[in-house]
Amino acid sequence: MLSALIFDVDGTLADTEHAHLAAFNAAFAAEGLGWQWDVPLYTELLTVSGGKERIRHYWQQVNGDVRDIDGTALDALIDHLHTVKTAAYEQAVRDGSVRLRPGVLELLEQARREGLTLAIATTTSPVNIAALLRTAIGPDWSSYFAVIEDASTAPLKKPHPQVYRQTLQRLGLPAAQCLAFEDSANGLQSALGAGLATIVTPNDFTAHHDFTGALRVLPSLAGVSVAQLRDWHAQARR
Repeated sequence: MLSALIFDVDGTLADTEHAHLAAFNAAFAAEGLGWQWDVPLYTELLTVSGGKERIRHYWQQVNGDVRDIDGTALDALIDHLHTVKTAAYEQAVRDGSVRLRPGVLELLEQARREGLTLAIATTTSPVNIAALLRTAIGPDWSSYFAVIEDASTAPLKKPHPQVYRQTLQRLGLPAAQCLAFEDSANGLQSALGAGLATIVTPNDFTAHHDFTGALRVLPSLAGVSVAQLRDWHAQARR
């Protein structure tokens, strides 16, 4: 019996990565770093989950010979860059640069009407989630989701399954009664690691990923109904 749908956010609920890329570059420019991430580089960096982790990874690539004696200076720089980047991303969302992917809102509404529980399992920041969904759904967006697990509650980033395990624990449901929705290989591995059947909707940044093990790989959620989800879920559990 299908009881709950669990959604990733960035790239799954909305095409956010172009806006995130622009926000990273705005932060780098504001701090005079001389860094400029293009789409191919950012596509590679997305294999590293988490914005701060991505900045640190890139720093180590371009400044591998620079030593931070006590570690505090680099941590402070990364925290500051991520704060500036988050502000730029929030402004982009307010300006309408980010929208929900096709079929997402319709599926959320139908699932609620049919009594399915909705949850979020993401390793993005709560500020980013609120900025996106407040604009896309409305001020009562949080009432749609019984559980929201994010970077503040699940520090181990995907592909680690922590965020999905914690979501299931808080839902009080076994993985066998839930479906996960992801867009990336890291996200898929995280969900599979928690025992979840997973539907993947790749985007421009993740279309080349390996989605072996996914229940379905779809171009989007446009036209996907709860009845189809129940049928696919039942097939996966036979």
